[in-house]
Amino acid sequence: MTHQINRRDFLKSTALAGAGFWAAHRTVWAGMKSPNEKLNIAGIGVGGRGSGDIDGVKSENIVALCDVDRSRAGGTFKSFPKARRYKDFRVMLEKEHKNIDAVVVATPDHVHAPAAVMAMKLGKHVYCEKPMTHTVYEARVMRETAAKYKVATQMGNQGTASDGLRRAVELLQTGVLGPVREVHVWTDRPIWPQGSDAILQHAGVKNALHGGGIAPQAPSGLEWDLWLGPAPFRPYDPIYLPFKWRGWWDYGTGSLGDMACHTMNMPYWGLKLGAPTSIVAEVSELNPETAPEWSIIRYEFPARGNLPPLSFTWYDKFKKPPAELFEGEKVSNSGSLIIGEKGKLYSPGDTGDTYRLLPKRKFEGFKGPAEFIPRSPGHHREWILACKGGPPAMSNFNYAGPLTEMVVLGNVAMRVPGEKLEWDAANLKVTNNAKANQLIRTEYRKGWTL
Repeated sequence: MTHQINRRDFLKSTALAGAGFWAAHRTVWAGMKSPNEKLNIAGIGVGGRGSGDIDGVKSENIVALCDVDRSRAGGTFKSFPKARRYKDFRVMLEKEHKNIDAVVVATPDHVHAPAAVMAMKLGKHVYCEKPMTHTVYEARVMRETAAKYKVATQMGNQGTASDGLRRAVELLQTGVLGPVREVHVWTDRPIWPQGSDAILQHAGVKNALHGGGIAPQAPSGLEWDLWLGPAPFRPYDPIYLPFKWRGWWDYGTGSLGDMACHTMNMPYWGLKLGAPTSIVAEVSELNPETAPEWSIIRYEFPARGNLPPLSFTWYDKFKKPPAELFEGEKVSNSGSLIIGEKGKLYSPGDTGDTYRLLPKRKFEGFKGPAEFIPRSPGHHREWILACKGGPPAMSNFNYAGPLTEMVVLGNVAMRVPGEKLEWDAANLKVTNNAKANQLIRTEYRKGWTL
């Protein structure tokens, strides 16, 4: 993969992806199907969130299912008894690639890219849960691979399909708030253990890092080595599963990766943000294995056409923007606040699908511009139609890739707190910090490739 594109082209393509370009752009995919002809779909990671994604595409033919945890995936296996079952996605794709048109990837974060890239290289359309990838580098590779193989793609930030989010984007893009120079986004995550040194004393972690001790045994039905996938080997421990893996750097992306592809999505699209030029993080005390208990991350974005430079701040756990910014409104546990010269847009939720214009007295009776972004037929339906030759889903990898790069770049900043990182997006490089630069990508364990 090459990343030597100039900054103008990088920002231009990102802005087009976020400005509704998808709606007018139609690609004739290889092997295009009639809208009435069903796709043959395989699932990778079909327990937990994956079960919901498979349910979202069950109008098509579910022909193969893969999961490393037989118990957790049991409900999905039972719902599709005719689907062939696998433990290793590499084996499934090698055996089934002639039988499938598209793949749904809903594994833990660290397996998203190797699974999705392998599928795309075989010419398969891909739906991938958020965050699209574990690292900044993987997000760029995913975007480039989708373009090279001309496959239909979508990331699982479901709020993108909501009418409310699209209306908020219309308001932002028509200048209802006036010039915007300040954005705040926050979440109540993490809701799993991370950050405290105490969790490192758990037997399995201690055994993996320092030797000695007896590691717990993986439960029956869980293929632990396959669950680890490309991550470094360490013994099984229940401290990682289920769901708690999100806070561990080897597997997850913390609260930022869990929620920012939802909560940052509306301002990212509406303000045509593209790539930041710098980023700095303030965090709680660090340990080397997990994300911190809390973080505040400040991104700086350059001018974009006639849009001014912008400061964008992320908060998690109990951190929030100053209450006085909210014009007397109660501050929600999760949401976004966009501050312009003529007013503010406050979205008191995870996905940007509800909002209030502030101050209320100023916007009484406000109607707003005519709609210009097509409304979605449904989140998963967008992807299914794209696979059959329709317009790309809004959150296709050309849009979701740059969004994900921005999101997981925050995790790089967390690991060098207090250091203002200068970011060269076109070349995927932190220009002023060698340690941070080493975190843009990770090495895979032997047997796993991108």
